[in-house]
Amino acid sequence: MDVKRIIIDTDIGSDPDDSVALALAMRSPELQIEGITTVYGDVDLRARLAKKMLRLGEKADIPIYTGISPSLLRNREVWWGGHEGEGVLEGGEPTESAGHAVDFIIEKIMNNPGQITLIAIGPLANVAAALIREPAIATNVKQILMMGGVTRLGKGGASLPVLEHNIKCDPEAASVVFASGAPIVMVGLDVTMHVNIHRLEVQQLSRSTSPLNQAVSEMLGRWLDICQRDFTAMHDPIAVSYLLDDAVLQTERMNVTVEYDLRHPSGMTVAVPSETGNVQVCLGVNSERFIRLLMERLLGNE
Repeated sequence: MDVKRIIIDTDIGSDPDDSVALALAMRSPELQIEGITTVYGDVDLRARLAKKMLRLGEKADIPIYTGISPSLLRNREVWWGGHEGEGVLEGGEPTESAGHAVDFIIEKIMNNPGQITLIAIGPLANVAAALIREPAIATNVKQILMMGGVTRLGKGGASLPVLEHNIKCDPEAASVVFASGAPIVMVGLDVTMHVNIHRLEVQQLSRSTSPLNQAVSEMLGRWLDICQRDFTAMHDPIAVSYLLDDAVLQTERMNVTVEYDLRHPSGMTVAVPSETGNVQVCLGVNSERFIRLLMERLLGNE
C-alpha cells in the first residue's frame, strides 16, 4: 500500500467539517499524519480540540502545532462562532503545541522533498507565511491540497456564492499561495456544496461504539441545530478523500488568481483554463461515492 505523508492545516472547531476531515484521515491507513497545524482565531482552543480528537481516535502521538491567529496582514476581522469545542472539550485541557506551525511546515517539507502533501482546510495564513519565509517550499512540497475558493464553472455554478469562507477570511494569504507556483489541488464550493451529510448519517455515527464517532456526531448535531436544517456540506472531508479515491473528484488544470481589495468581504478566486496552470481545480464530484467512502471509513465493521 502506498502510504501518503500529510500535514493537516486546520481551523477546526467552527463548522464541524474539519473534525470530520480529521476523523477520516485518522481512519485511513493510506495516510500518515505527520502533524496537525492550527490557524485562524483562537488557535490554542483549536489545538486542544484537535488533540482531543486525536486521543479519541487513538492517535495521541501525532504532534500539534499552533499557528497564526489573525489574517496575514492583520487587516481582516476574525470570524468566531462562539460554539467551538462545545460538547467535546470539557474545559481545563492544557494547550497542546509542539512548536510554531510555520516552523514545522517549513522544516517538514524542506527535509522531505517531494514527499509531503499539505492539506489546507482553513484560511491560508500559515501556508502563505511558510512560503514567504521559504519560497522553495513551492518546489519541495508534493502538493498543496486545499479546501477553498469557488469558480462557479461547475454544475449549478450560477447558484453558488461568489466568495468562499477560507479565501475571504484572508485573501492576501490566498493570493500568496496561488501565485507561489506550487502544485495545488483546489477543492472549492463548485464541488463541496453538492455533497451533504444528513441527520440520518449523524444518527448512525451517534450509535457507534467509537468515542471518535460519538464526538463527531455530537459536533455535527449541534451544527445542524445552529443552522436549523437537517444537512450540512462536507467541505473539508472531500479534500481528504481526494487522496483516498481520486475518482470522487474531476479536475481541470487552471491558473487561479485572487481578486480582492481592502473592503470586506473580498477575495474572489478567478480561474482560467491553462495547460501549464499550477492548479487542478475540482469541477465535478461523485457525491454518492464520497458519502459511501466516508461512512465506511468511520463506521468500519460496525
